[in-house]
Amino acid sequence: MEGNISLEDFKNSTGTELEPSDWLMVDQHRIDLFADATDDHQFIHVDPEKAAATPFGGTIAHGFLTLSLISTLVAQNMLIPEGTVMGINYGSDRLRFIQPVKVDTRVRAQATIKEVKERRGGQFMVKVGVTIEIENDKRPALMADILSLYIVEEQS
Repeated sequence: MEGNISLEDFKNSTGTELEPSDWLMVDQHRIDLFADATDDHQFIHVDPEKAAATPFGGTIAHGFLTLSLISTLVAQNMLIPEGTVMGINYGSDRLRFIQPVKVDTRVRAQATIKEVKERRGGQFMVKVGVTIEIENDKRPALMADILSLYIVEEQS
């Protein structure tokens, strides 16, 4: 994991709004792969014909598929302190699914570093507020406060 910011600047990065991620297409193939990986084959996700008769007019992504995209989308522009050995998903303090992502829709992440707390010996707990935006829609797909633990080599 290559760092892109000094450790000192990282420690003081609370409040930093990150650049938005690139847009990512959520197509039926991605939805089907997620359904297979999680054994969640509810028709609203995998049966376009049956899903067309719902208020959504077609299939929608699993909420947890949308949530799982946070890792890759936020990583595009996340501040990483020099000397970082690894980052570990730690959980979330808050998660709200606002609306589903319809098939063949693009999403992106808008994120802000809410808190950086130094823990014992080179460990940093980071809280990032993330909004997953849906292209051409005023309402987001989800909002979450995501926690990550960064392990940083001791600087000599």
